Amino acid sequence: MKLVVSTTLALFSIIFYGCALREDIYSLDNRLVALEKRNIVLENQSLGQNQSNLELKKRILKLENRILKLEKQNLKLEKQNLKLEKQNLASKKELARIKSSAEDSNKAHKEKEQNLRNQSAKLHVILEGLREEIQLINGKLEEADYVLKQKVEVFEDVDKEKNSRLNQLWNRLNKLGKRLDKLENSIDSNKDIIARLEQYLKFESSEKTDLTIKKDTEAEKEPSEKELYLLAKMAFDQGDFKTAREGFGKFLTKYPKSERADNAQYWIGEIYYREKWYEKAILEYQKVIENYPKGNKVPDSLLKQGFAFNNIGDKANARLVFKELIEKYPKSEQTKVAKEKSKKVGL
Repeated sequence: MKLVVSTTLALFSIIFYGCALREDIYSLDNRLVALEKRNIVLENQSLGQNQSNLELKKRILKLENRILKLEKQNLKLEKQNLKLEKQNLASKKELARIKSSAEDSNKAHKEKEQNLRNQSAKLHVILEGLREEIQLINGKLEEADYVLKQKVEVFEDVDKEKNSRLNQLWNRLNKLGKRLDKLENSIDSNKDIIARLEQYLKFESSEKTDLTIKKDTEAEKEPSEKELYLLAKMAFDQGDFKTAREGFGKFLTKYPKSERADNAQYWIGEIYYREKWYEKAILEYQKVIENYPKGNKVPDSLLKQGFAFNNIGDKANARLVFKELIEKYPKSEQTKVAKEKSKKVGL
């Protein structure tokens, strides 16, 4: 634009001064037209550039609007995220509470379980104690069964021997009774002499003499180990359980290490079993199992113990006893009987 103005001023100055030629005028005129065209082009370019700038401003405005929308959305998302974080925090607190409650519950459950185990262990100890007491009861039934099955003739001889010995014992008792009567008569007839002798020799009273004589007489009446056992067994076979129980008890007290001790203990258990005093029978059988573990009455004691438990309705212990019998004596006759009984009663 400045170039056009300067060119116009130069043209006027040339005309004004009259020193320019016609050709110069044409040249200047052409130059002026060219400059005007160039000026139009520049103006058009400027206009286009302004339009481009306007479009850019519009695009910038759109972008700014879009950014504003995105910022609003971002703000909304941040609010939602904050809400979610609060919910997450609340959930964590609830989870921690539930976890703590679960741990407390688990701890209480473990304590309860431990208490149940302790109670179970105590019950097991009691059961073992019962079995120990039961073992002191049982005898050697297997030996008796074996003798009955394998040596019937020997048993008949034994029965004859029992009867013979029993008669002998009764005869001895009668004789001792007569002797005792004679001694008492002799003492009565010689009381005065004895009293004078006591005064002279400073002996004790005649009551002590009587007591000594009675002790000697009772010592003579005491049957032997075998006789005492056979008398008790005979009473058992005859159904006189009271006499048999007393006889076997006396035998165990007097001969605790006898070969027949486990038999005597077993027969005591059998007496209680036949009297249907099953709890007491269980204890007596247990004495056989514990006190005579190597005896041949243990399988029978376990079998009858299982029967006794079943008879009082304690099927759980009956099952345990039968299981022990089957595991310890798998090939015995008692095991076969236990298996059949278990099937029959549903153990």
